Amino acid sequence: MSKLRFGVAFDFRNPPDSGLSLPELYASCLEQIRAVDSQGYDSVWVTEHHFVEDGYIPSFVAIAGAVAAATQRVQISSNVLLMPFHHPVRLAEDLAVLDNLSNGRMMLGVGLGYAHHEFRAFGVNRQHRVSLTEEGIEILQRAWREDRFSFHGKRFQFDDVALRPRPVQPGGPPLWVAAMSEAGARRAARLGAHLLPQGRRSVVLDPWLEELAARGGRPEDYRVGILRPFVVTDDRERVARQVLAGERYRMKLYEKWLSEAGDQEVLHSAPSPDAIPQNLIIGTAEQVGDEIEAFTSRFGITDLITWGASPGVPPGIFRESLERFAAEVMPRFR
Repeated sequence: MSKLRFGVAFDFRNPPDSGLSLPELYASCLEQIRAVDSQGYDSVWVTEHHFVEDGYIPSFVAIAGAVAAATQRVQISSNVLLMPFHHPVRLAEDLAVLDNLSNGRMMLGVGLGYAHHEFRAFGVNRQHRVSLTEEGIEILQRAWREDRFSFHGKRFQFDDVALRPRPVQPGGPPLWVAAMSEAGARRAARLGAHLLPQGRRSVVLDPWLEELAARGGRPEDYRVGILRPFVVTDDRERVARQVLAGERYRMKLYEKWLSEAGDQEVLHSAPSPDAIPQNLIIGTAEQVGDEIEAFTSRFGITDLITWGASPGVPPGIFRESLERFAAEVMPRFR
């Protein structure tokens, strides 16, 4: 099994009653990201959604550039970038520039998107999201791997494209594909991507492994990442109350969008005996370490991601937890 890596995610959401301006929130998150970089975490992940009143970050490329400038060693990725809303050649250029800015530290996690209001606002046919994503990923891969390429698909047609500058990493930034269905899991394996599963093991993890095996792939050559927040504290009751309030705020929006999309199964609260849990891990350093060890071993997780901030929650909680986790828990897995 690959070495367990730890990442920290940010969505830059700023509730109306937070008392912070957006520039203040951005500065606070970047300060946290600089600390994460120095504490030995492996990666920073930035989410993407659009047209949300609390400022949910819509621009991964802009934030990734700021993160690259503020850090020296962490890898930088999206979890996830919504592929149907991005022109794949322009995105390939953006990531190539970011890979040079960061000296080869970029990754890219992509997903189909599901929120109806985003497709309406961008004028993108939601029924085309699978083909837009699959063709988009293939174009990214070819743009980074081939000196020149042409492509003729259902959604995109290009002739004699030569991407400049070239990425630092041979073949370009590593790609991750989000899966909330069996089709998504098999898509990730078919495209040779790392996996960001969400939902039931039998739906989003086992089919990925099956498809990899059918194509001659070795699981040890790939990574499985998941966002499951963890908090180290000796004051479990008080801290849990505050952190869970932020999580309820965060989840309320996802529940609304998933309900509109008619897909309730991927919600964390969905009752299923083989669901891959994404609920909060909280407790002392030993308790958190024990639960992480059991969880990652059970599901073959190689990259565990926590939140670096939560909407409306005092940032000190996460600052203290991340410091303690790096000092007291992380060495156990190194």
